[in-house]
This record gives sequence, C-alpha cells and structure tokens, in this order.
Amino acid sequence: MSAKHSKKERLEIKFSTVIIVSLVLMATALIYVWSHLHFTKLNYLIAEEISIRDNLIEENKRLKIEYATLRSPQRIEAIARDKLGMHYPEREQVIFIK
Repeated sequence: MSAKHSKKERLEIKFSTVIIVSLVLMATALIYVWSHLHFTKLNYLIAEEISIRDNLIEENKRLKIEYATLRSPQRIEAIARDKLGMHYPEREQVIFIK
C-alpha cells in the first residue's frame, strides 16, 4: 500500500503543480491582454487629442487672418464712408485746440 499511496501523493503533487502553473500563466496572459487593450485605448485617445489640437491650430490661423482683415484701416474707412455716411471734414470744419 505504501507504493500505491506514494504514487497517489506524487500524482496529487504533480496535479497541484500543474494547476498552480496554469493559474500563473493564465493570470500573466490576462495581464498582458489587459495592458495591450489599455495601451491601444490610450493610443486612440492620443490620436483624438492630436486631431483636436490640429483643428484648433487651423481655427486659430483662420481667426488671426479674419482679425487682421476686420481691423484693416481700408475696411474701416469703407464701412464709415459707405454704411455710416461719414466723410473727411472740410478745412473749415477742422478746429485746432491749443
């Protein structure tokens, strides 16, 4: 019986070792898959933020051009003359203050 009993104990030790090694490998695989998915998600988020940044840079350029156009002296003069009916004063209308 001792030989049978010893063989059974070795089988149980081998089986428990296989289970422990399998659990460790499975946990390692799960951690690897999770980290890979997390990395991929972060890459998508970074790409989205880069796209948003690029759009904001383009909008900023467009707004700078629009700002320069709107504050142009020629444009302001044209609006004052055409829409507001303003004109340069005559020589008699100018009063110098000392």
